[in-house]
Amino acid sequence: MPAKVLVIAGDFVEDYELMVPFQALLAMGYEVDAVCPDKSKGDSIATAIHDFEGDQTYTEKPGHRFTLNATFSEVSPDKYDGLVIPGGRAPEYLRLNDRVLEIIRAFAEAAKPIAAICHGAQLLTAADVIRERKISAYPACAPEVRQAGGVYQDIAVDQAITDGNFVTAPAWPANAEWVKQFAKLLG
Repeated sequence: MPAKVLVIAGDFVEDYELMVPFQALLAMGYEVDAVCPDKSKGDSIATAIHDFEGDQTYTEKPGHRFTLNATFSEVSPDKYDGLVIPGGRAPEYLRLNDRVLEIIRAFAEAAKPIAAICHGAQLLTAADVIRERKISAYPACAPEVRQAGGVYQDIAVDQAITDGNFVTAPAWPANAEWVKQFAKLLG
């Protein structure tokens, strides 16, 4: 039976960090449910495309609409084998949702694979699940990772790092490595 993966997203999630792993995991034979708080199966969310164009931070452009294939209120962490947390601006407000944090804590407590990329680390820090773990993220999230007791890893933008059940990466250029390491944990 293929592993079942949960993806927690929200409006203005990074387009590539949602769509690429979602499609790649499906292509590898995993079952993948994408959800967003207060939304149901068939609803869509806005995505954003963040790019690195030589400015002091990333630029943002409108992305594609993404149609959710599951309902957030029906999520039960015990029915999933792994969790994906894309970045973008969504984690900034998703970290204020108590149910999102409960779901993340349930995966962490069960030592199930958790993949977070870019600003997805903001959800890991808010859930208080990364103490003494090596965690990569978008560099602007480094202070939050450290304040939450994590050991921030400043790695190349196209690389990922695995520490126990966590697979993290700095941004979408790492998608291939990030998804590969996550799939290895899923088995």
